[in-house]
Amino acid sequence: MGERGGGPPVTPDGRYLVVRGRLWRRADPALPEERRAALVAELMAARRAKGAALRADDDGAVRSARERVQAAKEALGERGPVWWSDGAPDLTRRMARTTAYADWFAALDEDAPGDDAPGA
Repeated sequence: MGERGGGPPVTPDGRYLVVRGRLWRRADPALPEERRAALVAELMAARRAKGAALRADDDGAVRSARERVQAAKEALGERGPVWWSDGAPDLTRRMARTTAYADWFAALDEDAPGDDAPGA
């Protein structure tokens, strides 16, 4: 289901991953791998900075770290303008079951082993 074996499921068009039933926009696949890796490293550093600022109760540093997180996510294509060009709306944060992906999402449950599977 997931792109990396066991990860969250990815919609058939590759635009979103699904976490707890909710759609989250993926990074722009047109980004060169080196650029994507640098942006992910910056995103992780910004998230660590945000955590440290929260623990230190430093409002200015929290604000700065949140701005860094937002900038990294926009550069990755996870926020801001969508990276696809077919006019489809951004469905980020929507429940998959209430979108055009509903049938695909429902089929994921059908493919997953249930409680009545042997050995369950």
